[in-house]
Amino acid sequence: MKDLIPIAENIAARLIARRQTIAVAESSTGGLISAALLAVPGASAYFLGSAVVYTRDARRILMDIPDEAMKGIRSASEVYAKLLANQIRQRFASDWGLSETGATGPTGNRYGDAAGHCCMGVAGGSEPIAMTLETGSADRLGNMHAFATTALNLLLQNLSR
Repeated sequence: MKDLIPIAENIAARLIARRQTIAVAESSTGGLISAALLAVPGASAYFLGSAVVYTRDARRILMDIPDEAMKGIRSASEVYAKLLANQIRQRFASDWGLSETGATGPTGNRYGDAAGHCCMGVAGGSEPIAMTLETGSADRLGNMHAFATTALNLLLQNLSR
């Protein structure tokens, strides 16, 4: 986690300078993104909250996204990452929403994605954006860190615009 802190510190500095806030919805990183953002002293100035949306029940209960809204949407997709980022932003009334959803391994998910597949989304500013990362690795912990690093960097890039 120590490698995530410098990125989180940059994010914190930008959010604090702008007097903006963030909320996070993560899945396969299991709270690692939120932990990095909360490790920075003064996090209460910008971090409003998060949800680990690891199951269908969590999606319905924590994110208020019903099964009907998921018709034709795979959970480890850019479309879903954008939906999660938007929804967490709205639920917390934050300036920014960050999301992550993927397959950490050692095997792929039930949707046909290989281990190391992850989609991240950022909502804030103009239109929500998303990206896909394929690590090609089955290392669960390594993928969790790679997913968290990539998601935080994606947020940082968007905060820099």
